[in-house]
Parts: sequence; structure tokens; C-alpha cells
Amino acid sequence: MLEPNFTPFPKLMTERLLLRQINQKDAAEIFFLRSDGTILQYLSKEPAQSLKEAEEFITRITNDLSTGDGIAWGIALKKDPEKIIGTIGYWRMQKENYRAEIGYVLHPNYWRQGIMKEAILKVLDYGYHTMGLHSVEARINPYNKASSSVLEATGFVKEGYFRQDYFFREQFEDTAVYSRLNV
Repeated sequence: MLEPNFTPFPKLMTERLLLRQINQKDAAEIFFLRSDGTILQYLSKEPAQSLKEAEEFITRITNDLSTGDGIAWGIALKKDPEKIIGTIGYWRMQKENYRAEIGYVLHPNYWRQGIMKEAILKVLDYGYHTMGLHSVEARINPYNKASSSVLEATGFVKEGYFRQDYFFREQFEDTAVYSRLNV
């Protein structure tokens, strides 16, 4: 069985990015990422209403770290490491199956620059070679063409399509499921 240990917190670096631990100083950026309508367009989540909600989210992801139930990194540019421009991480871990779900968001000012592809590849490398994951899945709104494109560009394969499996704002929505094996 998978037994992740995130102590000390694993800082990851790419050519342009620093993936670092999210802390309460990041609450304003987290609030934006969890409340902006453009970002939330395909996420089927109600927008955060307050800075307090962002702080509570940070507390939840910190708790997941200590129990080994998930890990989230703040995505920062190396040239400005204090300011996060997105998040990426593993959650819904199926420890008995060596599988986790990847999730990510990015500030719209940084879309279409290859940043998320760079972050995904680094997080996959960590997941496979350090955590011991066998497979990673991503569940997305099928209309989110940017997300499906970045997943396919990083080696994910579309495995399934669930019709009207998610109820949000008084309507049913579909889910596309992608996965990538550690091969």
C-alpha cells in the first residue's frame, strides 16, 4: 500500500517554476484562484466568498499533508517565489491502488505559456518516482479544451466519459476522465 510522507515538504523546481508549500501568507492569491469566474468556468465549484474561506482551504490542505491524504503545491515563478500564480497537487488518493487524482488551477494572466505543462510533468515525476504512484487520473469538464489539451500533451489518455454524473447549480454535468500510467 502507498504510504506517502510529505515531511519535509518537497519543493520542486523546473526551468521557470518553483513549486512550494502553500501557507497562510498566500491567502489572497488562493482567494483569487478560488473565486475568479474565468478560472471557475469549468470547475463546477461555487466561488469563494471571503479571505476566511481561502484560509480554511489552506488549513485543509495542510492537514492533508500531515495525514498523507494529499499534497498541494503553490506554483510560483522562480523570479518571484513569494507570489503564487496557481496550484497543483494530488488528492483523492487511492493508497491501496497506488493511484491519485491530479488537480490544478492557474491565474488567467499565465495561460497559454506552457506553465501548467511544465508543472504537471514535474509533479508526475515526483508522484511516480518519489511517492510510488502507479497511475494518476484527472477528471475534467469535457468542454474545457485547454485542460484536455495539456493533459494529452503530458501523456494522459482519455479513458472515460460519464454523462450527467455531476449535479451543480440545478443541472447535471458530464465528466471526462483521463489517466496516465507510470511506464
